Amino acid sequence: MNNTAESDQPLVFSYLELRKAIGVLGIGLPFVLSIGAAIIFRTGIQSSISAYYHTGMGDVFVGILCVIGFFLFSYRGYRHERCDNIAGNLACVFAVGVALFPVAPDEGATSCAGIVGWVHIAFAMLFFSTLTYFSLFLFTKTDPQKEPKPRKLLRNKIYKACGYTMGSCIVLIAVYFFLQDTLASHLKAYNPIFWLEALAILAFGISWFTKGEAILGD
Repeated sequence: MNNTAESDQPLVFSYLELRKAIGVLGIGLPFVLSIGAAIIFRTGIQSSISAYYHTGMGDVFVGILCVIGFFLFSYRGYRHERCDNIAGNLACVFAVGVALFPVAPDEGATSCAGIVGWVHIAFAMLFFSTLTYFSLFLFTKTDPQKEPKPRKLLRNKIYKACGYTMGSCIVLIAVYFFLQDTLASHLKAYNPIFWLEALAILAFGISWFTKGEAILGD
């Protein structure tokens, strides 16, 4: 019995480290892009996180998203349940889709770039929706045969807070796109999409970082 438990420890360790890695990449993405662009390329805050594709940090944006996608594809959830695996695979596809189909540039976009931009937006919405599903429904699972520990209950609260934050950001971004031009033009100067996307990505990172038991570990 002890030998089996010991043989499982490296596997558990690798899963925890994978979740932490995904969390670190999520938390770091907005800071790496915005600070890196400001320091290296003297580029100000962009209209969205995705708009950094068209800056000197474009390769970094694509690279981090592809790495996140690869990690999500490698992810196996609680007892290898099918829904966890499917969600991870879908999140991988959506993350890579966000990276490979760039958002249309703010100025001088061609009709083709505009179409690709809408594909990008669709992938981004699906990506965040899948991450919200992870936080609200998959990460909060508990073994029905065991009483959840106090720290597990606290982690569940963090997962739900992150999930609701991501969901709220998705809704607010959708609302912004349907605002009248006059109101949207007033808000545009404050880069609302950037801040909402950054908040959603931070929530995603915190959720996965917590899932890796970097905080409130058992």
